[in-house]
Parts: sequence; C-alpha cells; structure tokens
Amino acid sequence: MSEVLVLGATGTTGSRLAAFLHERGVPVRPASRTPAGSDRAASGTPGSYVRFDWAERRTYAPALRGISAVYLVAPTGVTDPVPFVEPFLEEAVRQGVRRVVQLSSSAVPEGGPGLGAVHRLVRTMMPEWAVLQPSWFMQNFTGPSLELRERDGEILSATGDGRVAFIDAGDIAAVAGHALTDERSHDTAHVLTGPEALSYDDVAALLTERHGRPVRHRPVSVDELAAHFAARGLPAEYAAVLAALDDDLRGGSEERVTGTVERITGRPPRAFRETLADEYPPAYTRLRVKK
Repeated sequence: MSEVLVLGATGTTGSRLAAFLHERGVPVRPASRTPAGSDRAASGTPGSYVRFDWAERRTYAPALRGISAVYLVAPTGVTDPVPFVEPFLEEAVRQGVRRVVQLSSSAVPEGGPGLGAVHRLVRTMMPEWAVLQPSWFMQNFTGPSLELRERDGEILSATGDGRVAFIDAGDIAAVAGHALTDERSHDTAHVLTGPEALSYDDVAALLTERHGRPVRHRPVSVDELAAHFAARGLPAEYAAVLAALDDDLRGGSEERVTGTVERITGRPPRAFRETLADEYPPAYTRLRVKK
C-alpha cells in the first residue's frame, strides 16, 4: 500500500502508531512541525520525514502527496480546529486520499465543539474513515502531562470520586493501526477504554505503590483547576474547557468500560499497573513526591 501519513508523529499516540505500522511492514511518513523532531518521529521508522504545521497551510499538500491514509491529530490548544482541518481534508480529497482515522475523545460527541466538529468533517468528507474516542490516557501520569496537574507534590483534579477507565496510548495506537490498514474500512466511531474504571484516589494509590512514597490526590473546584492550568501556560479559554471536563467525570461520564480494544486487536487492553511498571521506572519521577 502507499504510505500512511502520521500527523503528530512525535506525540504520545503518533510515535507509537508509527512504530506499530513499521513493525508490520507498512510504509510510514511521519510528520511534525520541526526538523528537530524528525529523529524522534522516525526512530525505528525508515522513510521520508515531512514537515507539517497546522498554522502553515503551505505544508498540507507536500505532506499529503502520494498518501493513501492519514492519522489525523487536530491542532491542540485551540477551541475551534475546523478552520485548520477542513482545508486539510479538502486537499486530502483532491489528492485522492481515501481513508482518514481521527484521534478524538470519548468526552466529545460528533457535532460537539472542537473535536466533535472535526469528527463530523471526517465522517462526511472522506470516502473511508474512523474516529477514535479514547478515554483519558494512562500516560497523563507517566509523562510531561503529569506536570500540568501537579502542585506541591500532589495531583489536582475536580473529579471528586468520579471514575475513569484510563487507557494506555499503545492500545489506542494499535486500534488506529488496524483502522488505517484493515482491508475493510471501519466507517464508525470507536469508544476506547482500559480494563477498569479508577478514581484519582485509586491512581494516587497506584503511584504511591510505584514510588514507595505517598502520592496524594487533592480535590479542587473547577475554577481553581482552570486557574492552575492557566498558570501552567495553557490559554485561559482552553484551560477552562479542560477543567470543565473534570466536572463531567465527577458526574460519572467516563465510568464505562468497553471491549473495543480486544475486539479490534485480538488482545485485552493493558491495566494501569502494567503501564506504570513499563513507563515509570522507580528511580525516575516527574512528580515531586513528598517525603
């Protein structure tokens, strides 16, 4: 088959997807904004690296040339990605791209704001498509994203006792790989979760187990969380949207567990403890754990 364009190839799911496809002999064209990121994107993924920047429309056409399928990660940090994604998809159709697999979120329905609007574009504009709607990433607690929620050695959330079926990014990448390469297009949205729903207190307990030092969850209000996100560098409007999702979790919006990962990949999704063991060596922490 022709090359698969992987947007955000240095990112959490894109890097894993590029490796997944390469291991299966699928030609991959990793894309990222900066040449400095190309080595990370293409690690173990031979082939041409392409520069792609949502803010620069002139990068769209070269990235899409000769491509048969696209893994689409919409621009982050913007409340309305449609003005960026719609012309990209128009160019994809013009160049004969048949299949697009979009990374969305289980918290956003088709037609909703932001990623929900992109979902509708992908479904209505592309001949073949799939939309991935994963729950919250386990990697939010093993990578730089953890620092966004950390304050004085504690994890902040406005989720209360709400539970989330956190999912490993590798499982998302595996589903994306199948959706991009299966002979028959999936033409549907996939809600993806891990194997069990956990509260932030549960997550803190697992981190404590991994560190050997107490890690605490600190409940805060939505407004306080939004202010905290903004202080960490997020645009104020985007910080408010992100914090409001915690309030949805408090109400139980993400407690469901689906069997989609196993149905598509043939294996069960990874448990949180497994991900922590692989990605969080005991001697390393991004969290300033209190002694």
